Amino acid sequence: MKIALISPKGPLYRRSGIFRKSLRYMPLTLPTLAALVPDDLGATVTCIDEGIEEIDLDIDADLIGMTVITGTAPRSYELAKRFRAAGKTVVLGGPHVTLVPDDAQPHADSIVVGYAEQEWPRLLRDYSQGQLKERYTQRPDLDLAGYPQPDRSVLPERRFLTADVFEATRGCVHNCSFCVVPSAWGRKPLVKPVHEIIDDIRQRRAKRAIFIDLNLIANREYARELFEALIPLRIQWYGLATTLLCEDVPLLDLAAASGCRGLLMGLESIRSDNLAENHKRFNHPDQYGRLVEMLHDRRISLQGCFVFGMDHDTADVFQDTAELAVDIAIDLPRFAILTPFPGTATFHSLDSQSRILSRNWELYDGQHVVFQPATMSPEQLARGNEQAWRYAYRWRNIARRLLHTAAPLHVAATTNLGYRYYAHHLDRFYNCDWMIATATPQLRSGSDNLSQSAPPELVTIGDGDE
Repeated sequence: MKIALISPKGPLYRRSGIFRKSLRYMPLTLPTLAALVPDDLGATVTCIDEGIEEIDLDIDADLIGMTVITGTAPRSYELAKRFRAAGKTVVLGGPHVTLVPDDAQPHADSIVVGYAEQEWPRLLRDYSQGQLKERYTQRPDLDLAGYPQPDRSVLPERRFLTADVFEATRGCVHNCSFCVVPSAWGRKPLVKPVHEIIDDIRQRRAKRAIFIDLNLIANREYARELFEALIPLRIQWYGLATTLLCEDVPLLDLAAASGCRGLLMGLESIRSDNLAENHKRFNHPDQYGRLVEMLHDRRISLQGCFVFGMDHDTADVFQDTAELAVDIAIDLPRFAILTPFPGTATFHSLDSQSRILSRNWELYDGQHVVFQPATMSPEQLARGNEQAWRYAYRWRNIARRLLHTAAPLHVAATTNLGYRYYAHHLDRFYNCDWMIATATPQLRSGSDNLSQSAPPELVTIGDGDE
């Protein structure tokens, strides 16, 4: 059996996309799927990440598995059509398939809904016996213990900033309206045994680690156990957490002692009404400055993320947010446009109000306006987002933030320069967002026209290095 595992990319993230190599780390999805292939099947596995290499449409494979997020769904469906026409069996899985399985089902011979640890090996055995089913759904009793470590050798490590990427937990206890996690996987976090994570780090001989967990402190007791186990390794690590970490000072101190040197946190908005409406009341905008200070006091840098386009945003929110990010010295500010991913509470709410302007999933990438904002035009939202990016990454504002950074100066400068490039090229890569409001009817016609994309003249994809 010959298996090809593919991670398709939307146009912005292929080899000619906006992100440069310096901002990329090795994704774990393909290495994890490759490790789960049962040895007794005698399969050969080829993995392709379209973010770093071209996909051979004539690839020698019997079965092709693709991991799909919403923004890559059209590309995935396009590839699936070509592969199936060539007589290959196509399996689709991933967040988009889990959120809206009926959207993906017509484009594949089989789909996997939910996490793949149990269902992917079961699917492969069924396929080998000529008994492939149309759909495999994660069982409610899934336990992440005892599975093989990701096989990172299936991707070219030299093409990434680092392959020392780890995952200890999955899921989150919160119910943020715009987040795909509660809609796709529920609110019960899953955890891997701490000793398995430590073994993986030791085998890698990692000195720096990136944890890709969506909320590393979702299970506080587990987080304490993990942080304590990391201390003897004397590594530096980076991950994601909610602002609640700073309300639990002993846990924050333990994170710092375990080697935490950087966190991504979803600050989301400077408007409390927005946070309340989206079930994120535990964020307190008047405390954001204190939060940065607490992190910096412990040598932890912050990538603070904000979302524009919520219903209580007005035209002044862009400049106010960007100025706050600079004034309180967020090490790496990041801004996005509210994206109503299908299946989420935000999508259902906007759809019920007839405010969804496009179901072209390729535009669902956090930087395109695909809905009608409550207090402004789509164009104002798109341009306001650009305004915030450009202000935060002006030379003098980078310098102001670097004066207070908790990161080593050369690291902070390098990452800020990478984001400055991004901030000052948004108009090259995202020049169709405001036009969606007046787009042609096929852009609004839903999943029946998923093969339709924005008219070519509305989209300009740059030729910058990945």
